[in-house]
Amino acid sequence: MELAVRNKVILGCVIIFSNMACPVGAYLYNNRYAGDQVVRVTPVSNEEVEELRTLLANLTVDLWRPNSVALIREGGEVDVHVGRNHTQGLRAFLQRSHIQHQVLISNLQSEIEKQTGHRSSRKRRSEFQYDYEVYHSLEEIQSWMYEMNRTHSHLVDMFSIGRSFEGRPLYVLQLGKRTRSYKKAVWIDCGVHAREWIGPAFCQWFVKEALHSYKYDSVMRRLMNQLNFYIMPVFNVDGYHFSWTTDRFWRKTRSKNAKYQCRGVDANRNWKVKWCEEGASSHPCDDTYCGPFPESEPEVKAVAKFLRKHRKRVRAYISIHAYAQMLLYPYSYKYATIPNFNCVESAAQNAVTALYSAYGVRYRYGPASTTLYVSSGSSMDWAYKNGIPYAFAFELRDTGYFGFLLPETLINPTCTETMRAVKAIASGLLKKCVV
Repeated sequence: MELAVRNKVILGCVIIFSNMACPVGAYLYNNRYAGDQVVRVTPVSNEEVEELRTLLANLTVDLWRPNSVALIREGGEVDVHVGRNHTQGLRAFLQRSHIQHQVLISNLQSEIEKQTGHRSSRKRRSEFQYDYEVYHSLEEIQSWMYEMNRTHSHLVDMFSIGRSFEGRPLYVLQLGKRTRSYKKAVWIDCGVHAREWIGPAFCQWFVKEALHSYKYDSVMRRLMNQLNFYIMPVFNVDGYHFSWTTDRFWRKTRSKNAKYQCRGVDANRNWKVKWCEEGASSHPCDDTYCGPFPESEPEVKAVAKFLRKHRKRVRAYISIHAYAQMLLYPYSYKYATIPNFNCVESAAQNAVTALYSAYGVRYRYGPASTTLYVSSGSSMDWAYKNGIPYAFAFELRDTGYFGFLLPETLINPTCTETMRAVKAIASGLLKKCVV
């Protein structure tokens, strides 16, 4: 008797059922990053800032930090991903101009291969085989979500809040004991920016820890009994998928533009709060493109609609990003103090202290505008403006040595410490904070 096996072939990778036997990026992006470098530049005067802005504006580079030439500041570190054809030219210019710089990553391709490329097999068929200390493709994450829903039906509910530009479902997991109809809730989203892979890894880690520790951890049991957690492991599903198959450093969504070949919108500049003002770009080819109008991206629109519907219950909004080792709260779009500053500042301080207690890793915390930079149209500001009193954005490890290529060996410590911080924020919701 012949057994029919339906295989899917994706860019040269063979996927049999849910088993994947193929490295990242369809054989590691066909070596496209060989010879590329990441250079850290630190301008120490206004003159150097202007020189650097002019150079980078005219050079085809991928700014890692900050994410826009306009945000380059005196004394601020600038991390630039430079293609192999421009590395010598950039470094020669910096040497001639006596601008401080160092090479963080000398060969980007080999760093990508070190990060994920040497695993010969990626078999994750059941929850017990699922490896939380490796990065997972979108297909693997969605299969895992189904599995969590199936095996923990008393604590997990999986649902879709809409579809992406390319038609992929936008899945959310609701975690919590079904004790009563009205419960306060915490929203956590990951993977807003496609290349920040540690984000989706954390969302999965959070779910795993919450479910596994429910029986023996009194803190987690209390949180799950008294709160609901809405977890969205991959917000930008199209972009994340693209970062696995085609461009490891893709940031935006994948929507099309009528006038330009450039695709995508920055999903963290597309919210209806001071939309497309300082810190966002109106040009479709820029990484911080705000989109043609607020909530133009179906992913943003779907999350905004869900949060508006549940705004009375959702008391905390947490968005997971990378990299910088920071915990940020509103405002992002202006230099001003939020009305409930004391409560939010206290929650941030407790979270950072809890995070530090794991491995001694220090996070800076404070208003996003002063701690990081001014940006408009962010999800965090929108959540706060729409009645969610605790709105945070984490920038996880590291501070630039690996940048977006945080090695898989650091998934465990990064997620372990972040878990402590998120638990601290959630625990604070159960107490009354006097403004």
